[in-house]
Amino acid sequence: MDRRTFVTGATLAGAAGALTACGGPSPTTANCVSTASGETFEWKMVTAWPRDFPGLGTGANLLADYIARLSGGRLTVKVYGGGELVPPFEVFDAVSRGTAEMGHSTSYYWKGKVPAAQLFCSSPFGLTAQEINGWLYYGGGMALYREAYEPFGIIPFAAGNSGTQMGGWFKKEIRSMADIQGLKMRIPGLGGEILERAGGTPVTTPGSEVFTALQTGVIDAAEWVGPWNDQALGLFSAGDYYYYPGWQETGSTIEAMVNAEAFAALPDDLKAVVEIAAQAMNTDMLAEFTFYNARALKTLVDDHGVQLRAFPDDVMERLQTLTWEFLEEQAAGDEFYGRVLDSYRDYYESVTPYSRITEQYLMGLRQGA
Repeated sequence: MDRRTFVTGATLAGAAGALTACGGPSPTTANCVSTASGETFEWKMVTAWPRDFPGLGTGANLLADYIARLSGGRLTVKVYGGGELVPPFEVFDAVSRGTAEMGHSTSYYWKGKVPAAQLFCSSPFGLTAQEINGWLYYGGGMALYREAYEPFGIIPFAAGNSGTQMGGWFKKEIRSMADIQGLKMRIPGLGGEILERAGGTPVTTPGSEVFTALQTGVIDAAEWVGPWNDQALGLFSAGDYYYYPGWQETGSTIEAMVNAEAFAALPDDLKAVVEIAAQAMNTDMLAEFTFYNARALKTLVDDHGVQLRAFPDDVMERLQTLTWEFLEEQAAGDEFYGRVLDSYRDYYESVTPYSRITEQYLMGLRQGA
């Protein structure tokens, strides 16, 4: 038995015992009674990812497994990969109308419905995975996230994070902002908005189609996630240069969406199961991506001869300026967007000085690697 199997098994068993005894994640004397009933529930989960795709697709599977084990089998979830029940970019609508009780995706895909939703995933030059969790769980971010989805009958949960991503695969080198002009790049969310401001052409393409689009020249560049997922898609044989850092996605939250009526129909202990399983998945996915991205990067460089490149400083400075200009403009014309951005920025400004003298400074001192 590997360590992960042992740890998650023991953790889930303990959590399941606590939930059965107390009916919630924060038991008190008043609620420490069993809420379990003999009723069972069978849900469907639709995802934006190819079935069993490393990290993302397997993360959806693991979330379903957590829910089944924590609930003692009283709540089971059948997972559908992107395109199996609904197309990847129709996950939101499927959950909203109740075609599926759950969805597994990321919020920037739904900018056409709720423009501010993108901030709950990631913002260019924004919060890291560790920082965005602080905002969501303790800085008011989750309350705003749920307010954003409430009109659609959806309750969102943070259910994973891919960490800081890579900047993407390019067929030509990026030496200045001039090389961004006319660049057709697969890049969703706010990153795509900023690329367009910079003179490029953003394209939103499902993961299953990224390799073909890049290989055939339909697009000139593509960002997907990072070394682990990019290797799985074979992007190293379609793009010549691998750029860093992932300015466009600095710590991307993966969401589990739940149909509000389906959630309301659950007894309290199973509601807590869903919430705790999502939070466990939020921790697990980040750990998994961190571990396998490091391995995959070494393989890409050592075995496949991938050429790593850092974006020029002046390109990064210009894109960062464009980011804040864009966010301010969006907030000026959308009251809810303004409230989300105010909350995000307040937390960003409070956490950055701390991060600068802790993780950032310590990384600069590391030697021998």
